Amino acid sequence: MKIKEILVNCNLLEIEGEKDLDILDISFDSRKVNEGTLFFAVKGTQVDGHDYIDKAIEKGASAIVCEKMPKTKAENVTYFQVDNSAHVLGVAASNFFGNPSEKLRLVGVTGTNGKTTIATLLYRLFTDAGYSCGLLSTIENIINREVIPSTHTTPDPIELNTLLQKMVEQGCEFAFMEVSSHSVAQERIAGLHFAGGIFTNLTHDHLDYHKTMANYRNAKKKFFDGLPQSAFALTNLDDKNGAFMLQNTRAKKLTYALKHDADFKGIILESHFDGMLLKVNGTEVFTQLVGGFNASNLLAIYGAALALGFNKDELLVEISKLRGANGRFDMVHSKSGIVGIVDYAHTPDALENVLETINEVKKTGTFSSNSKLSTLNSQLITVVGCGGNRDTTKRPEMAAVAVKLSDKVILTSDNPRYEDPDEIIRQMKAGIADEDKHKVLSITNRGEAIRTAVALAKSGDIILLAGKGHENYQEINGIKNHFDDKEVLSEALEEAR
Repeated sequence: MKIKEILVNCNLLEIEGEKDLDILDISFDSRKVNEGTLFFAVKGTQVDGHDYIDKAIEKGASAIVCEKMPKTKAENVTYFQVDNSAHVLGVAASNFFGNPSEKLRLVGVTGTNGKTTIATLLYRLFTDAGYSCGLLSTIENIINREVIPSTHTTPDPIELNTLLQKMVEQGCEFAFMEVSSHSVAQERIAGLHFAGGIFTNLTHDHLDYHKTMANYRNAKKKFFDGLPQSAFALTNLDDKNGAFMLQNTRAKKLTYALKHDADFKGIILESHFDGMLLKVNGTEVFTQLVGGFNASNLLAIYGAALALGFNKDELLVEISKLRGANGRFDMVHSKSGIVGIVDYAHTPDALENVLETINEVKKTGTFSSNSKLSTLNSQLITVVGCGGNRDTTKRPEMAAVAVKLSDKVILTSDNPRYEDPDEIIRQMKAGIADEDKHKVLSITNRGEAIRTAVALAKSGDIILLAGKGHENYQEINGIKNHFDDKEVLSEALEEAR
């Protein structure tokens, strides 16, 4: 492919060398460079690609995109100076792979919580309706029904466009993807054409990267600012930042809410552990998902589906069939009568939402819409930890929320990564008031913490395992060891029968 075709719509400040090159591949990782590669020197959070230009040339790179021209330039290598290598990489990757996002109806979902659920359920909804679809999510990437392991919430531009190109080749009409704040800030979605964007909410998270809530919020807003006029922008008015996301967008503005007037308005009529009865724009529907946060997610799905042309008469019927994403309010029942719930909640707000949902359902007095088993005297036992090498400021908040809304709390490890798990737990304890310390146990080993929770529980009690959700590993000192909350909980409940 000619280099001028790859760099279409890229702002080139200076060019030195042959301008009419044939390029065989593109890369921003010098280790993956081969003969005829166009190498992008991108400044990352850990390393600067400019330090690897010489290595890329040694391995056969024939052209370099950089923000700062090297003092010494190699012969027979073309150099392109740009103001933002990361942005140019995104645009160039789209061009190199034939702009696949323009051949799909691509919908991006952004926000602190709910991204995985909304993207996954939109994929399932449209797939079940007979459409060929793709999914890019934290849990997994899917092309039609082929599952491809996921390593990031939003892949890098080259991997992202590779996946989108495969979707086009396999006849996908729609694609649904999570758009993380990191991906916007790092220009990973530059060059993509979106048919729509969805905003869920904004709460405390990722401040280790963004530093301030304003930076975090503005990264989300940048996604909506970049939507084309042909797209829709659907936002949650129950979040104080919902209207802010729409201020400068050119896209068609749509809203959803439980607490405010909106284009797509929902009311929770009944709530049980096996689902809830909703009224959506005046029509009742029973859904298998649980909780106010999921009611909000379903409104986003409803609004996006209508914006994409889904048949209105069939939509609520299909929504009633949807089951939650793996590791999101994932129920584990046992013959002992203990109810387990596995959830990915790893922010204070997400944890509060899940715990409030459990407590709200407890007030109804029944476990399910067709059960007479009482929940009124059930105790709620929460097992929770915080990840290492991430935002430390939310650790005491997580513990405070857990203690406030649970009968018993066990603080334990999440993914400690390169940190001391006992130190993480110590930092969590700082959020617990003296009068609540009697409710709290600290058990560093997560498996032991889960088994202890089961030992403390009696028939009718509820155990929440928060933080890891769908993850089937625990990362310790750079090694991912097999560990699945649902698997460990199921085994412990079976042994407790």
